[in-house]
Amino acid sequence: MVAGGKAYSSCGNHAHLRKRRIKAVIPEKKDQAANRKKKGSRGGRPVSHDADLYKERNTVERAINRMKAWRGIATRYDKTPGSYLAGLHLGASIIWIKDLTQTSL
Repeated sequence: MVAGGKAYSSCGNHAHLRKRRIKAVIPEKKDQAANRKKKGSRGGRPVSHDADLYKERNTVERAINRMKAWRGIATRYDKTPGSYLAGLHLGASIIWIKDLTQTSL
C-alpha cells in the first residue's frame, strides 16, 4: 500500500501502482475530479479513496518529522548502514519512551 498526498494523484501514478497491484491511498484533487466529470462517461471512474487509512498517513509523517530532529538522521551523517540504523532505533526508542511517560501523567 502507498499513501500519498494530493500532489501524487496523477493518472500516471495511479496507473503505475495499479499495474503492480499496489493499493494507493491518494485522494483526488478537486480540479482533476471536475475535469473527469466534465468528460462524462469518457472521464473514467472516480479514484477509490479510504479516508481512514489516509488519516493514519499523518501519524507516520509526524513520526518521521520527529526523527528528523536528530541531526545524524536528518543529514545522513552516519556513513555506514549499521550505524544509521542504530541511530534510527535509538531515536525511535527515545521518542517512544517520552510518549509513554507523557501519556501516563
